[in-house]
Amino acid sequence: MIDTAVEVALGFGSNVGDKAGFIAEAAARLMSSGLIHDLELSPLYRTAPWGYVDQDWFVNACAVGTTTLTPAKLLQRVKALEVDIGRTSTLRWGPRVIDIDILYYGEVEIATPELIVPHRELLNRAFVLVPLAAIRPDRRIGGVALVDAIARLGDQGVVALAPDGPYRDPA
Repeated sequence: MIDTAVEVALGFGSNVGDKAGFIAEAAARLMSSGLIHDLELSPLYRTAPWGYVDQDWFVNACAVGTTTLTPAKLLQRVKALEVDIGRTSTLRWGPRVIDIDILYYGEVEIATPELIVPHRELLNRAFVLVPLAAIRPDRRIGGVALVDAIARLGDQGVVALAPDGPYRDPA
């Protein structure tokens, strides 16, 4: 634990089963467990698979809150939560019930074999940038404004789901 709370951003993705439900469950469990406080969840977005593309579409979202956990402890707890929700090992960038990435941890830069923060691909993935910018439009990562990174990439087919109400997965 650290002495003062740090703002942390998390990215969520799911493309198996109740995609939106798994993201909602992960966010709720992060808050109820005390891992993250004052969690603000972005809208949900439908996105195309990235990396390994021969799989179902994803629902993605981001959340921002505060934590007093160290980055290493937060990573450990987030990975345990993924398993608790039902994530199993598959191929790299393959289908998953839930994926939770630490996108940033305050202004800290971390580069260990286990964790790189800010997330190394954050500025190259619209499926992360668009939901994160929805809740932190003025945020800069490595001196780059999220909105400028989105403008450079384009939306890459990221589509908001049910902006006027709760999303229900048609699957």
